[in-house]
Amino acid sequence: MMTQKDGCMKIIEANGARIPAIGYGTWTLKDGDCADMVARAIDAGYRHIDTAAMYGNEQAVGEGIRRSGIARDEIFLTTKVWWENIAGGDLQRSAGESIDRLGLGAVDLLLIHWPNPAVPLEESIAALNDTVTAGLTHHIGLGNFTSTMMDEAVALSAAPLVCNQVEFHPFLSQDSIRAACHRHGMALVAYSPVGQGGDILAHPLIAGLAAQYGRTPAQIVLRWEIQQDGVAAIPRTKTPARLAENLAVFDFDLSEDDHAAVTALTVKRQRLVDPGWAPNWDRI
Repeated sequence: MMTQKDGCMKIIEANGARIPAIGYGTWTLKDGDCADMVARAIDAGYRHIDTAAMYGNEQAVGEGIRRSGIARDEIFLTTKVWWENIAGGDLQRSAGESIDRLGLGAVDLLLIHWPNPAVPLEESIAALNDTVTAGLTHHIGLGNFTSTMMDEAVALSAAPLVCNQVEFHPFLSQDSIRAACHRHGMALVAYSPVGQGGDILAHPLIAGLAAQYGRTPAQIVLRWEIQQDGVAAIPRTKTPARLAENLAVFDFDLSEDDHAAVTALTVKRQRLVDPGWAPNWDRI
């Protein structure tokens, strides 16, 4: 896996995919507001857009991308198949429906949103591979997989898996996932990268570093994430003014000591997303 700069944007190269390190997450965005924010995000400079079948906004995301006027091949577009639809046949059908709703042709990356213990991993990975063969997606990957499940999925997959999208922020270490990503040349794509509800951004260390660097707390947290090798982040905002703020993290670095101080907060293991269908998470 490699990282490089493409203009002002850091690009993560992972098993053939070129993933912009900061993307725009669209969870909870709906209808016209979603389309408007996606178009605004692209106008602000985002080239990585993330959605999912479960979000119920793929049609609006597609509309926003078309409205932006940016060529389709300049956008890295991800969508995901919900965990209830990852059996053989169901996954391929769900992926096809997502492509139809987006209306943009093949996506760049298709993920299994969550694993499903009732579906053999071999079956769901084979179905995921079928979507590449069928021309529905250029790349495939995982979401919310443990490190052990990542190892198993990689061993089962004919096509390379390019990422595991997981919750990752300064209150939640993901050392085991990061190690597995490095083993397999995969990226870690962080959702909820600045947390939820403001607790992370209000932490005295984060607030202090923001003052020290002349940045916002969100910029400190996002910089901490993307400064790690192979890590991308997909912050979500409904506030247009924050679009540019969240993207403006490529012109400074946290010092080694300051980065380590933020990393030390991850021992809190404060997970924000833990539904009943979640796997038995890694402990580190």
